[in-house]
Amino acid sequence: MLIALVALGSPTAQARDRIPLPKPRPAAAPQPVEDRAAAGAEQRPDSAEPAGEPAQQSAPAQAEAAKPQPKPPSACRLALTEQIAIAPSIADINDPGGCGGTDLVRLEAIVLPDGNRVAVTPAAILRCPMAAELAEWVRTDVAPLATSLESRLAALDNFDSYECRGRNRVRGAKLSEHGKANAIDIRGLKLTSGRMVSLTDRASPRAIRESVRQSVCDRFSTVLGPGSDGYHEDHIHLDLAQRRRDYRMCQWDVWEPLPQIAPLFPAPRPDEAPPREVAADRPPERERSREPEPAQPGQAEPEQAQPEQAEQAAQPASPPVATKKAKAKLRKPRDDRPSERR
Repeated sequence: MLIALVALGSPTAQARDRIPLPKPRPAAAPQPVEDRAAAGAEQRPDSAEPAGEPAQQSAPAQAEAAKPQPKPPSACRLALTEQIAIAPSIADINDPGGCGGTDLVRLEAIVLPDGNRVAVTPAAILRCPMAAELAEWVRTDVAPLATSLESRLAALDNFDSYECRGRNRVRGAKLSEHGKANAIDIRGLKLTSGRMVSLTDRASPRAIRESVRQSVCDRFSTVLGPGSDGYHEDHIHLDLAQRRRDYRMCQWDVWEPLPQIAPLFPAPRPDEAPPREVAADRPPERERSREPEPAQPGQAEPEQAQPEQAEQAAQPASPPVATKKAKAKLRKPRDDRPSERR
């Protein structure tokens, strides 16, 4: 019996020895949760600190992420380089009443193709497209005009650029293009010689004013000057307002020079005139005409009148004595006199 049990148990032990064991865990397999926690504890020696500190450390990072990111520069801003104009970008303006704008620059100077700068005095706050068009106008059209005056362009006289107001500064009027930073008012061109060429002065060369008028009307959508509406008699308004069907306005009358009139004050004394002292010593023409002419040699002097005759001639003539006949004519008849008792 014992031998039988031994014989039966030996195959079971052999079968147990033949059961395969599980394969080792591959390296690419994810680690169990317990192992990951242990590995994190080893990498962070300060894990014993309070749990609230990591949240405090991440607060500045969250604030940086919450800040608005700067806008990428526009195509106009990329094209308006320092080789064309000195125009640093400024922040957007959001004033009441719809005033302000985006993509703004402060136009300080315009760089000519030869490298010389034309200052904008004072600096103008404009939208980038308006500043770029103004710079191109100065570089291409205005600078060559100064050579005809035997000088170079030095500055633009800026009368007004951005200003939050209505049109023509009328209360309640429609918002002006100045309130959108889309307009500029120019009074004149300053040359390097110190001369100021006013664009609205009749005394300025008419050819220069005509050339400037033609150039601005070809580039800008609105041009207002003398003769337009009474508000632009001393400056030129330029803007890039957008209208239906690309409508443009060019209202600028280039007046003729004023006619020459007689001066209100006497003309200055000519250089060829004799000195005033010599002229004062000379007798006037009338007195010289009254003086008797000197007698010619051989002519008898005129006889002088006797004193008695001279006194009689000087006495005034006595009135004529009325005769009796004249007195009788003056008297009226007694019958013709009106009666005092009626």
